[in-house]
Amino acid sequence: MIPQSFIDELKYRLNIEEVVSSYVPLKRAGKNLKGLCPFHSEKTPSFTVYPDTNSFYCFGCGKGGDPITFIKEIEHLEYTESLKFAAQRVGLSMPEDVKDDKAASLKRRILEINRLSARFFYSALISPNGKEGYAYLRRRGLNDETIKAFGLGFAPNSWRSLCDYLLKKGFTTEELVTANVARTNSKGNVYDLFRNRIMFPIIDLKGSVIAFGGRVMDDKKPKYLNSPETNVFKKGRNLFALNIAKNQNSGSLILTEGYMDTIALHASGFKNAVATLGTAITSEQARLISFYADEVIICYDSDEAGRKATNRAVEIFSDTGLRVRILNIPNAKDPDEFIRKKGRESFRELLESSLNSTENEIELLKRKYDTSTSDGKLYFLKEFCLLMAKQEDILAAEVYISKIASSLGISKDAVTEEVNTLKKRAYYREKKKLELALPSFAAQREDFSNDPQRHKYYKYAKCEDRLLFFLYKNPNSIPLIRELLPPEKWVTDSNREIYSTMLSFYEDNISLDISSLAAHLSQEQISRFSGIIAKNCESNISLETANELCRIILSIKNEKSADEISKMDISEIGSYANELMKNKK
Repeated sequence: MIPQSFIDELKYRLNIEEVVSSYVPLKRAGKNLKGLCPFHSEKTPSFTVYPDTNSFYCFGCGKGGDPITFIKEIEHLEYTESLKFAAQRVGLSMPEDVKDDKAASLKRRILEINRLSARFFYSALISPNGKEGYAYLRRRGLNDETIKAFGLGFAPNSWRSLCDYLLKKGFTTEELVTANVARTNSKGNVYDLFRNRIMFPIIDLKGSVIAFGGRVMDDKKPKYLNSPETNVFKKGRNLFALNIAKNQNSGSLILTEGYMDTIALHASGFKNAVATLGTAITSEQARLISFYADEVIICYDSDEAGRKATNRAVEIFSDTGLRVRILNIPNAKDPDEFIRKKGRESFRELLESSLNSTENEIELLKRKYDTSTSDGKLYFLKEFCLLMAKQEDILAAEVYISKIASSLGISKDAVTEEVNTLKKRAYYREKKKLELALPSFAAQREDFSNDPQRHKYYKYAKCEDRLLFFLYKNPNSIPLIRELLPPEKWVTDSNREIYSTMLSFYEDNISLDISSLAAHLSQEQISRFSGIIAKNCESNISLETANELCRIILSIKNEKSADEISKMDISEIGSYANELMKNKK
């Protein structure tokens, strides 16, 4: 159990604005601050930081809490780990008697397995047994310095050389399988997951080895074998080489498709390159890039699959606020091949001439149609106008339209008129969709998927919300409200649990702030409570109003279901109606 005194000291040292602004650009909005939520994709800021209550809440996805909760979510840590992370941030030592939970202990074991595995693979690479792997890396243009900087290694062509090494270090078979460096066969015997492959350690922002990528040295399939996910590794939340690239302070990151592309760029001096981990770019990875750069340069393969992946990436990055440029690689499949053929200076020139996403789409249209012919020019203009109609930056659209109209020798006004016509059509289509959807919007104002009880008793749940806010602001009124409305009289289980925690805090003389409550409530509960505070922060609930809220909540015992009413006789229905009228008054 973590001592309350330690949590109190930590919460006083942590400043929500300082913590959040180190991950999310914030802008002042009155006494609060707003920014784009780091937990879901959005174009309009709905993420709010409240310095007065040292808390945050997102009106878009519903996440909320205190600085420790934010660290826990943004760094993907267990609660005890987030306390350690926060304590290190403010120079506070963790209590010696804090017992780590099983999940945190398992994480440490997996990280140690990964660290030792990386050392094993590197040692194998530079040993006589790894000469084939070492020769392959040298053929790819990598020197010893680059090999060492990335901790590259070699998995021997053996069924259980790594397993035997780790078992001798004191790890169990179960731990090796859980860490996903090994598998068991039908007889229960353990064997290495990676065999006869070049090994790429995947290192997180804290410098821990969290997973591996393994590449064959010939044309066998699969070409790459990546670590399955564990409790220390989520593919969509990490990027290869970001631990190095984030320290370059270049303002931009180069995004490639593979490990070798990124390593080749680093070896040529472009140390701001990163790669996804065997999957297409995810919204979480895009937001991660936005924390460390203002601009991303997409440098994918030049084949059809690469072009499709580029289009998907542009769409995902559109929600981050990042400037996006696209690097087209001529006469080579990927950056690695281009640099080996043309050299680093030629690649630097490519970088400097890379296009933004709109310019790139225009360039692709030019390649698609022969504008020297009437038909080609017409088809090009139709697609170009559709592209401009979607352009949100009016000034940028004006520039592109002027440039294209001039180059094709046609009237700029004619192109502008066609673009405006397409915009109007799109507007009316969207308006019609909205009108058709309006009847269902009222029911969608709140997501009840995880709490059907709240949906069923919504009126009472909203009264409980306001009562919780009143108690948060007026903790001295707890004895009175407890007498009027004991926990067993609350209607919804979720609010009852928060209320009961508040009562125990009052009994133990613990302050009812979000940081203290976050140590005792689940993530879902503290997010809900943060939302209650955020939505009621401008309210001024009096004691008289709180008493009325208690009366409304207690009135549920008098409420009859439709089935119960159908079984009443005329006199019973009359009495029930009179009781309802009396309660309304």
